[in-house]
Order: sequence, then C-alpha cells, then structure tokens
Amino acid sequence: MTGAVSRASLAEAKERLEAVIPSSAVAGGSGGSSPQNDTADLATLGGDLFAVLHLIDREHGLRRAVSDPSRDGADKAQLVQILLEGKVSPAALGLVADVVRLRWSKPSELSDAVEVLAVTAEAARAEADRRIDDLEDELFRFSRVVEGEPELRGALAGPGLPDDRKLGLVNALLDGKVTPATMTLVTELVLRPRGRSLEAGLAEYGRLVAQRRQRLVALVRTPVELTEAQRARLAAVLATAYGHDVHLNIELDPASIGGLSIEIGDEIIDGTIAGRLDDVRRRLGAG
Repeated sequence: MTGAVSRASLAEAKERLEAVIPSSAVAGGSGGSSPQNDTADLATLGGDLFAVLHLIDREHGLRRAVSDPSRDGADKAQLVQILLEGKVSPAALGLVADVVRLRWSKPSELSDAVEVLAVTAEAARAEADRRIDDLEDELFRFSRVVEGEPELRGALAGPGLPDDRKLGLVNALLDGKVTPATMTLVTELVLRPRGRSLEAGLAEYGRLVAQRRQRLVALVRTPVELTEAQRARLAAVLATAYGHDVHLNIELDPASIGGLSIEIGDEIIDGTIAGRLDDVRRRLGAG
C-alpha cells in the first residue's frame, strides 16, 4: 500500500507534469504553438519518462540513491542531471529532477510514480490529437482480445518468445490500426510488465487514461449491442448518479440473458435476469 508521504509526493509530481504539458494540448486549451508541435513534444516526453523508468528499474543502486529520504534533494537532482543530460528532453530531465527531490516512502514508489507520469503524458498526447476516447477504447478492446485468446496472451506475456518477436507480434496486430499512444502503452506492457499480468497492466493504464479526463470508467455487460442513443442516455444517468463524467466500456455477454450489468470500481449494479436469478438462488440457499 502506498504510504501517505508517497501519495502526497505523487500528487505533487502530477502537478509538475501538468506544468510542462503545452496548454494547447489540453482539450479546449488555446496555446500559442501548433497542435502538431505540441503532439511531438508530448511524444518525446512520454517516451523519455519510460526510458527513465527502465533505467531506475534496472539499476537498483541508482533507484535507492535517488529515492533515499535522508539524502539532500538537490544532490539527488544533480545526480539525475549528470546521468540524463543530453539523453532525454529538457522537459523530461527537469520533471525527473523535480520528482527525485520529493520524499518517497520506499524506492519502488518512486519508480511507480515515474510510470504514472509516463502513462499520463501519453494520455495527454492522445488528448492533443483529440483521440483520448480512442485511446481508452483501444486499451479496453485489446484487453478483451487478450483475455479471450489464451494462445495470444501466452505469446505476448509468457517467457517463450524473445522481446523482438513479441514486438513484431504487437506491430502485426496494431500498427496502423490504433493511436500512437496506444501502441506505446501496449508495447510497454508487453515488453516490461513490471510484475503484472498483461490484463492487469492494461486495466491500470486504462484507469490512468480515464483519470486524465477526470472521469469514471464503467464496464457494461449487455446481451445485445446498445445504440448510440442508449449509450448516451446511460452515460448521462451514471454521470448524474456519480457526479463525474463516465466512460462506457461495452462488453457483449449473451449469458446475462437480459438487462445490464454495470461495474464501476468495486461497485456492481446488476440489472440482468441472470443476476436476479442468482440472487433468488442465494436467498433460497440461505433459507
């Protein structure tokens, strides 16, 4: 569990990230530079932050040194400057230097924070292209493909294939079919899962993308495809109930028989006939 010190530091790190994201990259923003330039900067930022994550995950001594709470923050920032100057963009270097100045409860939480910033930068990249909805949908759809095809999951997540073969498989599946941010995030999870299953990593990255839009994600299981009008009405009802915009991930589930099952975080709203039958069976069993 993340300590209170690290939670506060993560919140501050996110604020530092927002400060370096070009204003015109934010939905509805109106910065002075062109969207093309903003997108290129964000593509560099996300990739550079992932490169820093790989370094500190690989070099345990470095990770301990830059997360040591007893060490002066300026010294840690200077170490980062020496190691990374000229190897990552100035924006990424300044952000990482700021992050290592913060206090972290343990070294792994510094690494986790850099990963969060990298994913958020990729979400901002998609937002700059007005494709953040596509990014959310693509991560969800890919997770469902992986979940439904054990052989593909084994090839991408198992130890059998070398990284270059896995990368080739990801390219064959997704290249030219998804947003650049989706390609970056899926590739990252396939090649460097950081101890998670591929499905868990995709779910976590999807949650971070949704956070970028400050909205909730609802997994909706339905026996039939919903029309656009039905989706819009459902999203509006859930937004009113939860006080946040809600992004719908729709999953066709013939076993639900009728009605909808909606999962938001740890809460499940089950209006399906199958759900009601299960509830009746539980009540009968309890009696």
